[in-house]
Amino acid sequence: MHDDILIPTYTKLPYRRGVGMMIVNKNKQVFVGKRIDTRTDTWQMPQGGINEDETIREAALRELQEETNITSVNIISESGRWFYYDVPEFLVDKLWDGKYRGQKQKWLLFKFLGQEDEINVNIHVPEFEKWKWVDLRDLPKLIVDFKKQLYTSIIDEFALQISALKF
Repeated sequence: MHDDILIPTYTKLPYRRGVGMMIVNKNKQVFVGKRIDTRTDTWQMPQGGINEDETIREAALRELQEETNITSVNIISESGRWFYYDVPEFLVDKLWDGKYRGQKQKWLLFKFLGQEDEINVNIHVPEFEKWKWVDLRDLPKLIVDFKKQLYTSIIDEFALQISALKF
């Protein structure tokens, strides 16, 4: 028996319920924003929390507008399952008041129907300092290490639908 093995207390914390948004343009590229709160050159797709009184789709549309000002979209698909990720232990106390170990997220695939001048990441409380469109295969190279597996799984979930999109 190894009764002296300590399990980190953060692993006992729950996951925060959230949504993620994969927005695809007419060139089948994906929207990413460069996070303001990091010194590294890391990018991510928009994501955010789900309020208690919201559906997944309502939360996704709200978060998308809050983070990017994008409203000209069609929802193509919602992921068939929840995706989970843990933040590194050193970040637990810095995020979400230390209440969560990571997030469980539903992801939605959106078709972007607007013009690029609709996009504005400097509204509300900005999370991104800039944005760009990237090829699907480049997404895992741009994201922080602890989300790489998450992004690979999301790509697997939506890749066929993206390739079949018509604009």
